[in-house]
Amino acid sequence: MAGDRPLSGIRVVGLEQYMAGPYCTMLLADAGAEVIKIERPGTGDPRRLMPPFAEQDGNKKAAGFMGYNRNKKSLALNLRDERGHEVFRRLCGSADVVLENLRPGSMTKQGLGHREMRELNPKLIWAIISGFGRLDGYRGPYSDRPAFDIVAEAMSGMMNLVGFADKPPSWTIYGLADVFSGSMTSYGIMQALFMRERTGEGQLVDSAMFDNMLALNEQMVTLYSVAGQMGERGRLSNYYPRGAFQAADGWVALHCPDNILWQRLCDVMGRPELKEDARSATAPNRCANTDFLDPIVNGYLGTMTRDEAVQTLNDGGVPCGPVNTAEDIFGDPHVAARGMLMEIDDPDVGAYRFARTTPHLSANAELPKVAAPRLGQHTREILEGSLGYQSDEVSALAADDVVQVEDA
Repeated sequence: MAGDRPLSGIRVVGLEQYMAGPYCTMLLADAGAEVIKIERPGTGDPRRLMPPFAEQDGNKKAAGFMGYNRNKKSLALNLRDERGHEVFRRLCGSADVVLENLRPGSMTKQGLGHREMRELNPKLIWAIISGFGRLDGYRGPYSDRPAFDIVAEAMSGMMNLVGFADKPPSWTIYGLADVFSGSMTSYGIMQALFMRERTGEGQLVDSAMFDNMLALNEQMVTLYSVAGQMGERGRLSNYYPRGAFQAADGWVALHCPDNILWQRLCDVMGRPELKEDARSATAPNRCANTDFLDPIVNGYLGTMTRDEAVQTLNDGGVPCGPVNTAEDIFGDPHVAARGMLMEIDDPDVGAYRFARTTPHLSANAELPKVAAPRLGQHTREILEGSLGYQSDEVSALAADDVVQVEDA
């Protein structure tokens, strides 16, 4: 039941758009928090208008918006109007958490930033996702810059390591910095909520996309700090084999990080002599002799189907997996057993499957499955049911475009 979720009873206000903020509050909503998503009347979150779309009976919803905004309520509120400011202040007075990923400083300029709202509600936890950080005492020369995910990937050193030496630096997957920043921000919010149980006080959670990607790229930092290694795209200095290798009908991923697993692979391939060969006895030598070893590993795997290769290597104690496509994922029996594709039946556009929040909790294995809201779907419910507005007051605000309501 919804009331039994870990964050049941926690109210979160989302000043959010695009990906990082909505992903963060999606995690909190899946955990049972009441998430009130504030959107601009008329247009809403820009991702409502970004393809591809699900369509049914003349209704249309953007796939990206559907995926990141499940289990939330939509409050369409004009924050450029003073009456909208008053609605927001009342909302902050009743909230536990505010999550902001708007342009740096935009809320402060309106007198609605974390300092003002925490004076109103000292227990309030205010989390900011920005490109480069907003916490006083830790502001740098980039702090006022906006950023998208690819900027954080580039500046954290990650792009410099993705791809091949004879090709330009490459991005990883679309939105990785957003999704990881959303995850880390939710972790910071959880810490702040736990601290509030001890102190009774809220605080600012400062989450920078640049910081998060640099933290994710910690191996680059460690290798340079300890060994002076810079890293090179497409080539490893400390591990072989590691990568995608071609079987007869597809690709498999293989990694042998130490000599123990390398020696197991030698046995599985029927090439025990490679354990002692100077060209392959140690990891640095294996990395230096890929021209010698690649044909051996590829030649062996190429004699089997992908499924046969995965089964044979795993049976031999060498972790290996198929390089799956989206179609593979949707047909994978283990994905089904883990419940990783949760189906949400949207009343406007039908049933679709989305990636499940992790991890599983034994006491709370099932997640709520409420479809992403229509713009302003919950405006009247929130103002009248939670903030003390009368029905005629809400109607007057709607008539003046301060709020947008969805009346039957």
